[in-house]
Amino acid sequence: MTSKDTPHPTAPPPKARILVVDDEEGIRFSLRGILEDEGYEVLDAESAEKGLEILSAESVGLVFLDIWLPGMDGLIALTRILQVQPQLPVLMISGHGTIETAVTAIKKGAYDYIEKPLSLEKVVIAAQRALEFHALQRENLAYRRGIKATTPGVSGESPKARELSEQIAKVAPLDTWVLITGENGTGKEITAKAVYAGSRRSDRPLVEVNCAAIPEELIESELFGYEKGAFTGAENARSGKFELADRGTIFLDEIGDMSLKTQAKILRILQEQRFERLGGRRTIHVDVRVIAATNKNLEEAIAQGLFREDLYYRLKVFPIVVPPLRERSSDIPLLIREFSERFIREHGLTPFVLTPEALAVMEAYPWPGNIRELKNIVERMLILHGGKEISPDLLPPELRECGASSSGPGGHHAPQGEPSPDETDAILLRMSDLGNDDLKSARSLFEARFLKAKLRQYGGNISRLAEAVGLERSYLYRKLRSVDVNVQDEK
Repeated sequence: MTSKDTPHPTAPPPKARILVVDDEEGIRFSLRGILEDEGYEVLDAESAEKGLEILSAESVGLVFLDIWLPGMDGLIALTRILQVQPQLPVLMISGHGTIETAVTAIKKGAYDYIEKPLSLEKVVIAAQRALEFHALQRENLAYRRGIKATTPGVSGESPKARELSEQIAKVAPLDTWVLITGENGTGKEITAKAVYAGSRRSDRPLVEVNCAAIPEELIESELFGYEKGAFTGAENARSGKFELADRGTIFLDEIGDMSLKTQAKILRILQEQRFERLGGRRTIHVDVRVIAATNKNLEEAIAQGLFREDLYYRLKVFPIVVPPLRERSSDIPLLIREFSERFIREHGLTPFVLTPEALAVMEAYPWPGNIRELKNIVERMLILHGGKEISPDLLPPELRECGASSSGPGGHHAPQGEPSPDETDAILLRMSDLGNDDLKSARSLFEARFLKAKLRQYGGNISRLAEAVGLERSYLYRKLRSVDVNVQDEK
C-alpha cells in the first residue's frame, strides 16, 4: 500500500468558532474567507475593545489577535483575554513584528505568533494546531479534576501496594522515562496516569496512544502526523501524537504490540526528539516525557526477535512492575469497598454485605483477570444481590468452583501434588534446620514443592500447568524461575 492509498486515520474534529481581531478590513476579509472555506465559523472585530465585548457574549474556540491596534494594543488585550479564559488559544499576528515582540507574546501566554503576509497554508495549519492543543488541554483539565490520590490499582495497604505507591512518588516529579509492566487488568494505565498527575508536566497535555489498537499502516500518520496531500483523503495537514505532546507527556500503551518497522521509527524519535510528518520535509523538534506500558514479557520478545533490544533499554530507564492482585490479596476488602462506593454513587445501586466465609473465598481466588476482574464481579454482585448478605453460595460460579477445588470433604483435602501432612512436617523441620523461620521462606519452599509436583503431574506441559493453577504463562515462568524449578528436569 502506497502512502497515497493510506486511508484517513481519524475523522477531523468538529469545526470551531474563531474570532479575528484586526483593524485592517482587508486582513479580516482575507482571514474570514480562508477560515470559512475550511468550515469554521468566523466572528471579527476591528478593535481590542470590540473583541473583548464579543468574547464576553459568545463562545469562541480560537482568537487571531493583531498586536498593533488603535486604542488598546494586542499585548494588553491578550492579558485581558487570558485573565478571563486562561485556556483559550490566542494566535498573535503582526506585519511589523520582531523576535522580541514574538517572545513577549509567547511569555504572556499566546499559543503562537505568525507574521503578515498571512498565507493560506500558514493560517490553516496554525488554526488547526491551536484548536487540537486546546482540545487536549480541556481533556487533561477534566482528568486532573477527577483524579484522586487513592485510585483502585494504586491504593492499598499491602507491602506490594505501598511499594508501588512509593515508586510512583519518587519518579513522578522527575522527567525520567518510565516503563510499566504487568499482567492484564493490574492497573498499568492508572499507574501511568498517577505518574503524570504527580509530574511537573501535569499542566501540559497527556497524550495517550494504544499501540495495539492502531493498524500498522496508520500508526505512522497517527504518531507523526501528515501534510496535506500525503495520501488519499489527506485534505488538510494534521498534527501527530508526538507533536501534540510537545512539552507534555506521551503514554505509549501496549508498546509490545508494535511492529518492528514502527519500533525503528519510534526509536529514532526517542533518541533525537525530532521527526518529519508523513509527506513532509520539515523537521519538527519536540520535548516529550515518555511513559510506556505493556503486558508482554519484553525480554522474551527480544529473544524471539519480536522486539528491539535497543528500544527496550531506551524505554527502561525507570521500570515499574505492577503486581498482580493475587500477590496483594490483603487489599481485596479495600478494593471491594472502593468499587462498591463508586457504583453505588454512579448508578444508585444498593450495597451488599459479604460474610467472612465469602470474603475468605475471594481472597483465596487467584484472580487471573486481576483488578479489572474484581471490579466486574463487584458490579455484578451489586446488580444481582444488592441489599443482601452474600455467603459463598451466592458468589459467581468461577469463585465458588475455585473455593470447592481447594478443599475436599471437610474442607481440608489437599489437591493432588500438594504436600501431605507428613511432607509438610518434614519441610518445616528442614526449614528449622536451615534457620528459616519466617513466613516468606516457608511460602517459597511450599511453592517450589507444589509446582514441582504439579509440573511432573502434567508432564512438563506449561500450558496445562498454567491453566490448572490459574496463572498466566509469562507469570508462571517467572514464578518457576524464582523458586528454582527447572522445567526440563521435571518432564
